[in-house]
Amino acid sequence: MTITDVSPETAEPGRRIPLSFNQEFLRGFDKGETDGAFGHRHTLVCGWRVTGTLDTEVLGRALNDIVERHEVLRTSIHGDESGSHQVVHPATPAELRVVDLPDDGRPRDERAEAFLNELDAAPFSVSVLPHLRAEFGRFDATDGVLVLVTHHTATDAWSVQLLMRDLATAYADRAAGRAPQETGPVHQYQEFAQWQQDSADGPRTERERAYWSERLAGAEITGITTDRPREDVPAAYGVHRFVFDTELSKAVTGYAKATRSTPFMVLAAAYSLLLRGLTGTTDVVFPTFSSGRYEERFADSVGPFFNFVPIRIDTTGSATFGAVLEQARAACLGAYQHEIPFAHIAQDSPSLLAPFADGFLAVVAFEVLQSPFAGENGGTDGPRFAEIRRRVLSQNVSSAIPDGGLWAMDVLPDGDLAGSLKFDNNRFDEATAVALVERFRALLHTLATAPDTAVDAG
Repeated sequence: MTITDVSPETAEPGRRIPLSFNQEFLRGFDKGETDGAFGHRHTLVCGWRVTGTLDTEVLGRALNDIVERHEVLRTSIHGDESGSHQVVHPATPAELRVVDLPDDGRPRDERAEAFLNELDAAPFSVSVLPHLRAEFGRFDATDGVLVLVTHHTATDAWSVQLLMRDLATAYADRAAGRAPQETGPVHQYQEFAQWQQDSADGPRTERERAYWSERLAGAEITGITTDRPREDVPAAYGVHRFVFDTELSKAVTGYAKATRSTPFMVLAAAYSLLLRGLTGTTDVVFPTFSSGRYEERFADSVGPFFNFVPIRIDTTGSATFGAVLEQARAACLGAYQHEIPFAHIAQDSPSLLAPFADGFLAVVAFEVLQSPFAGENGGTDGPRFAEIRRRVLSQNVSSAIPDGGLWAMDVLPDGDLAGSLKFDNNRFDEATAVALVERFRALLHTLATAPDTAVDAG
């Protein structure tokens, strides 16, 4: 089977590059060109407000520089009688589209977010190389919005931040009339894939697999009952976005600090309470995502490194909200310390994924977004790029995920908590998503402000 329509003959002959474990995991959610992991809406779309004069010709050359630098952007996945493999192709220009944004009376911040949402809803075929394109919307000569679009099989959220960093650096070099300065050797994704395969049977992996087998014994990921059962139609994802008030946000981060926890641990505890209330089970398991860069040399590499990590929080003996946090902290620390590719975990605990096959359940992953550095780039003599992270405009059509739902939280630079809940419109009503967020907000408020509250009273 061929995942993309890109001809493999353009690659270096005689080379057969293995898939990473995550690429193999994504293969399990392959539903063709219009749905699933290799569908045309499984994309990552991020935007930056651009302040200062931006030379779009220079920007185009800088985009091509990063396509040259990061070969995963020009890599396709193929399958034949010998199995699946990746093929790296020669660099080709990245598409850059420039448009003027009309004044419709709304504030520019709102129009910038609407422009970003419009592009988030647009399809991008996995068969198109490179797996990167850009659109620049101009308000005027010194104010605009730059949006980068990538296919999720080639990148992750961490990678997009790296691409923006490298793009800003390449732009500055090109604008100054010099060739892009290399910031150091880049370890390519194919090197990571080969390293994963070579180390798959090492002693550390064996120890960690034993940990997870014991940790997840008898467990299934906790699914949420949907409004409608799954039908044999392509998913149609929408997203509900929200920002919690400053008072609650400060209470959460303050409580995390006071209990020597991370904000994710506090949010995970509240999410486990939500799942407990929805399902009636006191022993919940939900998936989250790590950056997948547990080998230090790949911290600056671009690719689909993200790793699916199960978090099991047993609240059976937890009398109070604060006691649930203790369980969540222990579960998160154990997951971080014993992280291995999810493919190993799934192989050893096959019942874990059972809810994916249940047409009446949806697995909703829960994550707190991670970034390798601050969300601003450039700005010395050229334009400044500030990431658009405070997003409040929901949308009925958005980028997609392979299956289920995705709940993502973000701690904004000003300390406020922002989030989004992505759901399949075929299976959930928007009102259900809104109600889930409100119920979570109430649980989070109780946890952060009255942790001694009895669980049954929450």
